[in-house]
Amino acid sequence: MEIEIEVVSKETIKPSSPTPESLGKYQLSFIDQIAPPIFMPLVYFYQADARFSNPGKSDHLKQSLSKVLSRFYPLAGRVVDDLYIDCNDKGAPYVEAVANCSLSQVITNPVPMNMNKFLPYKLDDVQNLGMAVQVTHFQCGGTAVGLVISHKIADALSFFLLANTWAAVARNGNYDDVPGPKFEGAKIFPPRNAAGFKPSTGIVKEQLVTKIFTFPASKISTLRERYSGGATEFLHRRPTRVEALSAFIWTRFISATGMKADPNKIYTVLHAVNLRTRLDPPLSEYHFGNISRLAIAMPSVGADDGCALLQKVREAIRSVNGEYVAQLRQGDKHLNFLKERMAQANKSELHTFNFTSLCRFPLYGADFGWGKPVWVASAGLTYKNLVTFMDTATGEGIEAWINLTQEDMEKFEADLELQEFLSKVKTFGIHNSDIVA
Repeated sequence: MEIEIEVVSKETIKPSSPTPESLGKYQLSFIDQIAPPIFMPLVYFYQADARFSNPGKSDHLKQSLSKVLSRFYPLAGRVVDDLYIDCNDKGAPYVEAVANCSLSQVITNPVPMNMNKFLPYKLDDVQNLGMAVQVTHFQCGGTAVGLVISHKIADALSFFLLANTWAAVARNGNYDDVPGPKFEGAKIFPPRNAAGFKPSTGIVKEQLVTKIFTFPASKISTLRERYSGGATEFLHRRPTRVEALSAFIWTRFISATGMKADPNKIYTVLHAVNLRTRLDPPLSEYHFGNISRLAIAMPSVGADDGCALLQKVREAIRSVNGEYVAQLRQGDKHLNFLKERMAQANKSELHTFNFTSLCRFPLYGADFGWGKPVWVASAGLTYKNLVTFMDTATGEGIEAWINLTQEDMEKFEADLELQEFLSKVKTFGIHNSDIVA
């Protein structure tokens, strides 16, 4: 059936207490400046709870969000020219909607592009907003909370800090035992004149296809063993789940699409890396903002069984070290590198494949008072050749949300070796078939 969402109300949630005048201008850091102008999305799905009516849930969410916006005050402001946030307490858009179906109809054999219907804005329609919410009520009494946060302001770890703080305040009614965010990004990575660089490079308007490929723990373990003997270094440390899956997905993509090395193209495999633990002294997880960058590996196309790529990915991640961070804090050298990459991308010389992992993040920690989510979903994103790894609801496997062009997806999902490693079991009412389309 076609899932239809009807918006029933729109309002703006303002902070419960005004932002002090001294905090009226929140400077964006250098990494914030070069972050893409998109929303990061997640949709949290909750089963019905007879103790809460729909109006009761919504009031509960709005009151707690108002409290949280006082603490996360930049998210209630408006971004100005990629330079700073005017912390004017204008608030966060809050949309309430109803769905023409039950929760189970959405999360059983989920269609990734349907997840965007549970979000308040298109992902590339970020405008000057910090965040926005859409709460959707199902006919069965279940609820979806769709949350988007501007990537200009936050990375994935900061997204979870906001989401789980909001949930804790909703659940407990106060901030007790919830450390506050630290807004020190601009001090750590001073802003620069980024003229000539377009943060929107890489966002595509062409029609992309997003599908969910679920790998059970047993198959991931098999892949970790497969890639353990490829180089002497691996004898000392087994590939992680994400390393092994990244190598496997890359090699299956190359094989399925028949991609051949082209001397006029630059091939890169990118992995998002949290910088908080790589600074000296290290930062806490409560440091808010974009404090992450991309490790860039240069794979050999067509002549790699995955082991060589894995080695290069490890080397790339290891090179995101103190020296790298020091250069990043200087800004200019990294900015010149980004401009060079942008020029290559514009001339179609650059072929990138991006991996980002939300595994081991507190994905299922957002309990607003009516239990933990039965499923947390991403959405159809605006970047091609992008893979997002997320733990399954049981925590025993990994969902790979993969964005490709229609042509590449048809070839990729038909790959027989890929299909051998996919889950064919039901988990918490979510049917993980060979390919959940």
